[in-house]
Amino acid sequence: MNKRLQDLFARLTGEQKARIAEEQRRAYDFDPADPLFGLSKDEISGPKLSRRSFMRLVAASGGSLSLSHLLGAAGIALPTATRAFAQGGGHLICGWAGTAEITTLDPAQINQVLQFQVASNVLSGLTHINADLVAEGDLATDWTVSDDGLVWTFNLREGVTWHNGDAFSAADVVFTYNRSKDPEQSIHYGNLVNVLDVVALDDMTVQLTLGKPQASLLVKTLERSSGRAMTIVNSNAIDSMGLADYGLMPVGTGPFRVTGHQLGQGVVLERFDDYYDPARPVVDKVTIIPIPENEPLAAAIETGDIHLIGGNGVAAELVDRFLMNPDLVVDEIPGNGFQSVFVNPWREPMVVEDFNLSVAELKQQNGFKVRLALAKAFDRERFIQRALFGRGVPAFGTINPAMGYYFDTGINETSEQRFDVEAAQALLADAGYPGGEGFPTLKLLTTPAGRRQAEVIVDMYRTNLNIAIELDIKDFTVLIEDANRMEYDLLRLGSGGDFDPDDGLVDWMLRGSRFNGANRNDADLVEQYGERDFGFFAADRVDELINQQAITADPAARKALVQEANQLTSDKLASIFIFHGTEILVHRAEVTYPPESRIVGLRDLDRVSLS
Repeated sequence: MNKRLQDLFARLTGEQKARIAEEQRRAYDFDPADPLFGLSKDEISGPKLSRRSFMRLVAASGGSLSLSHLLGAAGIALPTATRAFAQGGGHLICGWAGTAEITTLDPAQINQVLQFQVASNVLSGLTHINADLVAEGDLATDWTVSDDGLVWTFNLREGVTWHNGDAFSAADVVFTYNRSKDPEQSIHYGNLVNVLDVVALDDMTVQLTLGKPQASLLVKTLERSSGRAMTIVNSNAIDSMGLADYGLMPVGTGPFRVTGHQLGQGVVLERFDDYYDPARPVVDKVTIIPIPENEPLAAAIETGDIHLIGGNGVAAELVDRFLMNPDLVVDEIPGNGFQSVFVNPWREPMVVEDFNLSVAELKQQNGFKVRLALAKAFDRERFIQRALFGRGVPAFGTINPAMGYYFDTGINETSEQRFDVEAAQALLADAGYPGGEGFPTLKLLTTPAGRRQAEVIVDMYRTNLNIAIELDIKDFTVLIEDANRMEYDLLRLGSGGDFDPDDGLVDWMLRGSRFNGANRNDADLVEQYGERDFGFFAADRVDELINQQAITADPAARKALVQEANQLTSDKLASIFIFHGTEILVHRAEVTYPPESRIVGLRDLDRVSLS
């Protein structure tokens, strides 16, 4: 809860607090076997979910009901912040943190939060989430749902124009579906496993057929940013431009069109005058400049060379500095991701050939003993204080606290990774390295912006295990290439924009998931290591659990599957999970960033103005 809401809650009357408690009770008062029971078809149809159905679906699907949600449901208004006078037009300049280049804006290939933050301003989906994470109509104006929850019919927005002048129609939705469900064309095909078919009933109507009811369909699968599978693309532009050029300058229907994109230099967006909402965007032009290192980023916003920070998270060591600057606005909210140190199971002395063995059997192997020693020697609380200045929550899996219902609050007590330095030292000795003697020097791959965290990690392992680790610092785009090829000993990497368990499990922990050593079988690697059917981790039981939860609508049953998968990935050391972060938005005081655009994980700029 942010400070503004904490202060407001403290001032509420007893009656108001009772109304909030009643709204929370109603939200969670449902039959787990049928969470939609009692809601009319009208209440779950478009163009926007009713407040009652939204509260029910968030509770049922595991989303986090925040105080702002409950205040709205109870009819208690949030105080309005005083803002400088905002005016239209102008040139907004943004610094994208932690990266040297924005490699692609093709939603079928986007694999970084910092990319879909840009694409969300250019491309559209059938739906888009608002600041409450409620799905609203985007290219769909409204929708209806069959009684069994399996057939969804969407009416499309009339008169929408693509940036190249093409008319938008249902054919574009069908094309996007067929492209995205093909693993040869899209890394997000797993998000469509429960969508059996998409057909055009006419030019302005599409119908989706599901295998099983899916409460997360509007927020996860069809949402233009977080899911990416059904971010609508233009077939004519792809054919005429080719995939490489489309990835740089995609043609969309969104509020901004891309007018320039040079790798390593940034992206230029300009107002699309034919956007379906004539009031948006407010500014005429946006320039997005990649800034990989912390000090140049800080200097740029402090001097006014940039107006706003997007991209990867702002480094924790900069936050207090920004808070003391009257020219800057700092807005901090709970983040929705996880951060890890990945341990390469291909390399000595951490080799694990088969994660299908039980944890007890894995503990008999020296490679797993080393991995477990590294995990148990990681003092998360100390790391968060030293590296993050207290801004973070200890992590033991991919499922983050923002997911509410699905988050296992007890995993920090049950995980094999829980901190125990004496046990870690004993494991390292059993693996043949008593007191760290004879242990090889490992390299930790990280980015320039991650240097401080990496230095804390190096010091922690030197102190707790008496082993040496060297930093291997590379720009983010190079780091991702090495990660995909499994070219590292240890890798400091994480995820953001995770709104649903699918984001943490399907995207990361499946054998064939898009981040699991996607290029592990490049020809030169096969010659060196042999062909591998997984990158950093895979286990048959975990695959089974992940695939089952993805199509399970019963929230209680899905919760059990998610938590079992999360526990197994933690106990079997898919990675060393270290923390869940907070999300911090920093911008100049002359920027008006309205509350309705403050969506966790995103930087939607269409309502942002300069004063």
